[in-house]
Amino acid sequence: MAITKEDVLKALSYVEEPDLGKDLVTLNMIEDVHIDGKTVSFSVILTTPACPLKELIHNACVRAIHTMVDKEAEVKVNLTSRVTTARAANSTVLQGVKNIIAIASGKGGVGKSTVTANLAIALARTGARVGLVDADISGPSMPLMFGVEDARPHVFQGPDGRNLIQPIEKFGVKLMSIGFLAPSDNAIVWRGPMASSALKQFITEVSWGELDYLLIDMPPGTSDIHLTLVQTVPVTGALIVTTPQKVALADAQKGLQMFRQPQINVPVLGIVENMAWFTPAELPDNRYFIFGEGGGKALAEKHEVALLGQIPLVQSIRENGDAGTPAITEPGTPAAVLFEHLAEELARQVSIRNAVAPRTQVVEMKS
Repeated sequence: MAITKEDVLKALSYVEEPDLGKDLVTLNMIEDVHIDGKTVSFSVILTTPACPLKELIHNACVRAIHTMVDKEAEVKVNLTSRVTTARAANSTVLQGVKNIIAIASGKGGVGKSTVTANLAIALARTGARVGLVDADISGPSMPLMFGVEDARPHVFQGPDGRNLIQPIEKFGVKLMSIGFLAPSDNAIVWRGPMASSALKQFITEVSWGELDYLLIDMPPGTSDIHLTLVQTVPVTGALIVTTPQKVALADAQKGLQMFRQPQINVPVLGIVENMAWFTPAELPDNRYFIFGEGGGKALAEKHEVALLGQIPLVQSIRENGDAGTPAITEPGTPAAVLFEHLAEELARQVSIRNAVAPRTQVVEMKS
């Protein structure tokens, strides 16, 4: 008997998307079904190009066709992606941006900016459209980490007559930082309202265009900047970076709880434990827990959020950041593989959040 489109869709209705718990047909992830004799081809629309389950889904589709349709069929699966969003229809700021992710830490010195820079580039390398706002107004580090310290963004007139800033682009990431607007050797001393105003400008007066992910590298602590962000744009979720050290964990917990306050209610996508251990190059099988062991995991379990990854204390990660070529730009190295995995896990959590949690809204603080 000839293979029909209905046969194919029925078989694929038994293939479940592992994270979302529903089948591919119900989720409208199957498109472009074509049948030519015993050749069956179709597209699977993943929720992110960084999907870590690509191979599992591909193999499950092939197995379903062979089991339920024709064991001799030639199955061609085209895996593509359409990044999901959960933005409310009435959110007007950054309309072309599907997901806005705040990357925060309770205290400074935990490697939050290093993690953010590598994450942004890793996501871009999967094919996603990525932007990065350096919101650490008093200590901007992204120009150095991206090797664009001398870059100066230009201003142009937008279609509506407003002046817009063109972000700097490097490693496939659109980048904006106060470091582009002030000499790198000068201290930036601003009161809270001035810093908040600068963040608003980076959000509303920069030509970001169409983005799948906009990462916001937040300053340490809980401050006006954090409130300004959630009151200005619909934040998809927050990522918390910490080290295993007790003092860092205590502050990270405060940062996590800030996003979970009822009047803010921004989903926490997960925790990254940076500097999890130290492995000397000459002793690759040894792990030294300099800042303590398992603190990030314990924090994640306590608050029932995902531990997205553990990044060891590696000299090359620091050296690459200082040189303006983040570790992720050297594919195949152990550090790059870690950040690739971390980007996949973050994208995965964003997709799950968009499928199951309420739509994102701008926070309205009540006095």
